[in-house]
Formats: sequence, structure tokens, C-alpha cells
Amino acid sequence: MFKQIFNLFKSDSLYVQALEECHEMLDIDLMMFQESIHVLRNKDNSESAIDIDKTDKKINKFERSVRRKVMTHLAVSGTDDLGSGLILISVVTDIERIGDYTKNIYDLSKYYTKRLNGNELEDDLKVVEEKVISLFQNSIKAFKEQDIDLARKIMKDYKEDVSKQSDKITNDIISGKVHVDADTATAIAMYSRYLKRIAAHSRNLISSVVNPFERIGYKEE
Repeated sequence: MFKQIFNLFKSDSLYVQALEECHEMLDIDLMMFQESIHVLRNKDNSESAIDIDKTDKKINKFERSVRRKVMTHLAVSGTDDLGSGLILISVVTDIERIGDYTKNIYDLSKYYTKRLNGNELEDDLKVVEEKVISLFQNSIKAFKEQDIDLARKIMKDYKEDVSKQSDKITNDIISGKVHVDADTATAIAMYSRYLKRIAAHSRNLISSVVNPFERIGYKEE
């Protein structure tokens, strides 16, 4: 859906600039995401190769820039382009939220000052982690290339894999099925939730490839 709408306005420099900024935001998000996971899972401190706080602020600045460009275009062109403008604003909001949850993962490493190991839940946690990384990378690819088939596959995989498996980790902790100390249990549950939310916003992002604005974030009819 987004591909069809955006092609109508590809000659409009503001829309092109806004979309290019969305692409750059996604690349920055992915860099932050991978580094935050690395710090949480492999280090005994929160030292990072990049400044996560500064990079998150850069994402926020990009979001405001995209919104301004869309609003400026709509102010000039009128409501005829409203649909495409709303889609871009929805997309950039999801991208910014992915950045927020990525920063949450990094912030978790500041308070849980050991390498996070899932202990009894490590296998399940690793599966969710790897699937979310793959899902996010494929979401970026599907969005940039406007690949409808890949977008549909991602939406199906999210529902069947990531969401259910993340919930299982949390439920196993709450029900007492696993035996880990309170600090580790809290860190695992929070990390699992952040991964689930990143996956959900990735799903919202690529749903814009196949759905009209009113169904972004929902399965295709």
C-alpha cells in the first residue's frame, strides 16, 4: 500500500527527504540494537562502543524532522495527499519507538551489572533474541525495498513465534517454573518484554507495505 501511494509523490522533494530520513533512522536503530544486546549479554559493565544516549537523541531529532516535512507538504498540497502523510507519520513513530526500546535494553545493562544469562531460560531467551534480530533486519529490508511477500512472511512469523515465545518466558518466571534469583528474573523478564515490543513495532512498520493506513499494525485482510 505504501509503495503505491509513495510512488505518486516520488517527485516531491519533501516526501523523498522524509523517506530517506526514515531509512537512515532504521540503520541507526539497528546499530543501536545490536550494540545494546552485545553490552547486556557479553559485558560486566555498561561500556558501549557507541554513545547510546546521544544516538537516541539523534533518532528523536530525525523523527521531528520527518514530521515537519510531512506537515509542510500537506500545508502546501492540501488534503489530497493526507493518506500518504499519515502513513509516513505512523512509520516514523514506530521507528522512533524501536529506538526507545533499544535504549531501554542498554539502560538495563546499567542496573544489571553482570552479563545477562538466562540460566534455565537461556535457550528460550536466545531463540527469541535471534528471531527478533532477524525479524528487525528483514523488516528494514522489506520496508526499504517495499517487498510485499517478505512483509507478509514477517507478519506471520511475528504472531506465531516471537510474541508467544516471549510471553512464555515471562509466564515461566511468574509461575515459578524456573529457579533464578530475583534480580536475574527481573532482568530476563524486562529484556524479553523489550524484545517483544521491538518485534511489534517492526511488524507495524512492515504492515505499512501491505495495508492501508487504518490497518497499519494489523494483519492483512
